Amino acid sequence: MTLKFCKMHGIGNDYIYFDCMQNELVNPSELAIKLSNRNFGIGGDGIVMICKSTVADAKMRMFNLDGSEGKMCGNAIRCVGKYLYDNQIINKSIISIDTLSGIKYLDLIIENNEVTSVKVDMGKPILNPEDIPVNLKGSTIVNREVEIDDILYNITCVSMGNPHCIVFTDNVDNINLEKIGPKFEHNPIFPDQVNTEFVQCLDDGTFKMRVWERGSGETLACGTGACAVAVAMVLNNKASKNQDIIIHLKGGDLIINYTDETVYMTGNATKVFDGQISL
Repeated sequence: MTLKFCKMHGIGNDYIYFDCMQNELVNPSELAIKLSNRNFGIGGDGIVMICKSTVADAKMRMFNLDGSEGKMCGNAIRCVGKYLYDNQIINKSIISIDTLSGIKYLDLIIENNEVTSVKVDMGKPILNPEDIPVNLKGSTIVNREVEIDDILYNITCVSMGNPHCIVFTDNVDNINLEKIGPKFEHNPIFPDQVNTEFVQCLDDGTFKMRVWERGSGETLACGTGACAVAVAMVLNNKASKNQDIIIHLKGGDLIINYTDETVYMTGNATKVFDGQISL
């Protein structure tokens, strides 16, 4: 079997994209594990299926490199928008994408008939602990002290379709993420595991973050994570609503704006190459 694919990335968060508008992949979980391997496969943070939808312009399914299916991926959905427009599957600049965390609306920024960046309406953040989910009492989890691996951390928990735990630090570069990331991901207070963002304030409205993603480890970028960080900034009085918040990630920058109605995320979408692989 030969499969055609497109390798794309959003600020370094790279996925292998498959056009499944006609036929969906068989066993995408196994394919994600095999193809994401950077030594014996194509290499990526996972695979993305671009499928037909009865409720939106298209549907996105994303599988992490460990084979688990993610409900949402902010960097991947921007690339889905670029793929649909650049390949003339959809010929409009405002499109809707169905995901496991609901329908998301994309505003495509086009130059020379190609999408260069995308503004995504990510929807309202989820702050109720049961819905995130996190096994802690209260109406919200904001600057809450918890013990992880015998160390006390102050955490803020937000879901943007995926669960996120945000920790503020004075020096994000000194964090041993390979060690502490799994401790957060598999801690019993997070029943569905969790993505963890360590964040440093650089100046008013500018922050630096590193992320440990559940099922993938440390990645160069995380779109839903950057959105969760911006929400956490507002909740902790480190930023204001309706303010453009710049998030520096290892792969590049995202601009996040948290309003009373939703969270907007703006960032690039880049095609690397087309290819095919025999299985």
